[in-house]
Amino acid sequence: MTTIEKIGEKQSHKLRGFCLLLMFSIFILGLSSWNTAEEIPKTAYVLRYPSYFGNRINTTADNPMTEEGVDLGRRLFYETLLSANNSLSCGSCHMQEKAFTDGKKLSRGVDGELSERNAMSLVNLLWARKFFWDGRSVSLEEQASIPMVNPHEMGQSLLVSASKLQQTSAYPELFSSVFGDEQITGKRIVMAIAQFERTLISANSNYDKYLQKSYQLSREEMNGMILFNTAPNPEKGIRGANCAHCHGGPKNYLELFHNNGLDRVSADPGIQQLSGQRNDHGRFKVPTLRNIALTAPYMHDGRFNSLEEVIDHYSEHVQQSESLSAFLQHESNIRNGTSLKLRPQEKKELLAFLHTLTDTAFISNPKFSNPFLIRKINKTK
Repeated sequence: MTTIEKIGEKQSHKLRGFCLLLMFSIFILGLSSWNTAEEIPKTAYVLRYPSYFGNRINTTADNPMTEEGVDLGRRLFYETLLSANNSLSCGSCHMQEKAFTDGKKLSRGVDGELSERNAMSLVNLLWARKFFWDGRSVSLEEQASIPMVNPHEMGQSLLVSASKLQQTSAYPELFSSVFGDEQITGKRIVMAIAQFERTLISANSNYDKYLQKSYQLSREEMNGMILFNTAPNPEKGIRGANCAHCHGGPKNYLELFHNNGLDRVSADPGIQQLSGQRNDHGRFKVPTLRNIALTAPYMHDGRFNSLEEVIDHYSEHVQQSESLSAFLQHESNIRNGTSLKLRPQEKKELLAFLHTLTDTAFISNPKFSNPFLIRKINKTK
């Protein structure tokens, strides 16, 4: 071997050694970055909904939705460890088969006491900006925390909930897959639950199929839809049920707060309790009508057991008061009337249309179901 060849071989060995060292360094750096929340590979969650729902959605930049986060949130939504006596979960008062209500006038908490108001349906929350009957929360993250810490609901601090989950064998690893490390905090708990709640989209009812031109409404349902969307004008011979002012649009939801004439003086002041304004007395959030046939009893206090009773209220029993919604004042199908005065056939038609808002796919979707009914998580180390 010549001198030149020997020099070339030495340089080749040095180059190979340098390359190996460089590759090892990159590997070590990769392991280091792998343990950071920013670098952990996650699968972005793709929200799917019809275009007519619109894109004015309520998400937060610091809680991006991922498949892993939604899965964790679903488990936490049904996790009884988040209650003081390990007996209640979010799903206890928000059951999938009842469109995420509980079928009760008022819900019973861990201390045996009844809630102050009826459990609202958790549906299409992605488009909501205020939560609860009085709109006290402005994000799903905040909304998720309130019933957990309320002493008359789940009755447990987020600090204690985090500690209980930290002691399980499964949850630290699940939190790590979402947040980058095994630390469990109250903030992370509500972030995951909020991610899951944003996926609770109902958009496959017969009404949706009608909007998509794949379902033909019956004559009764069509008449009911026309009544629903029409304001009465007896002077012009126009009859209507006047529903669209508060429940209009393809989502059947407008984020409004109204006094709907349940009482002349309300025992529950509604949003007046927060605002202190006289005109807010007895005003409550207008609920969505999606899956309304599944969510009895109705109103903030659960006073009506059936949709027939609700329709009768608006037809004959609206109570006039200072804070009564302007949409309900003197709206009637007869001249100088103070309530709608719907005919029996019109009530029947309106009821038929309301039933077209039921989404059977929503209440049977396995992605929204209780995962613990399928397989148990090992809750103790």
